[in-house]
Amino acid sequence: QVHIVESGGGLVQAGGSLRLSCAASERPFGNYFMAWFRQAQGKEREFVAAISWIGTTTSYSDSVKGRFTIYRDNAEDTLYLQMNNLKPQDTARYYCAQTAPLPPLAPPRQTYDYQYWGQGTQVTVSS
Repeated sequence: QVHIVESGGGLVQAGGSLRLSCAASERPFGNYFMAWFRQAQGKEREFVAAISWIGTTTSYSDSVKGRFTIYRDNAEDTLYLQMNNLKPQDTARYYCAQTAPLPPLAPPRQTYDYQYWGQGTQVTVSS
């Protein structure tokens, strides 16, 4: 069983930055994907960004393009989400997720594509 732990959330003023981290207990052999999703109060969980672990193929939601960057550190087995120019509408609980091994080549963007999930970390952006 893969265990995922997110960290780095907190309270920040609009225009500020945060970096979220995601650590997983194990990395399967072969290609797979990791992603960040977020869920605001009263809303559905939505896709934020994804990246392949083998290679650097990425995918971003339109709402975060140009502001957020997803990247990984294979040596540390850690996934990151650098969030810049944060807006109040970015306020949500952010979840790290990982697919099962050997998924399709394109980064999945749906919640059902991801096998493992962390507990989330809260990001609150004040206006």
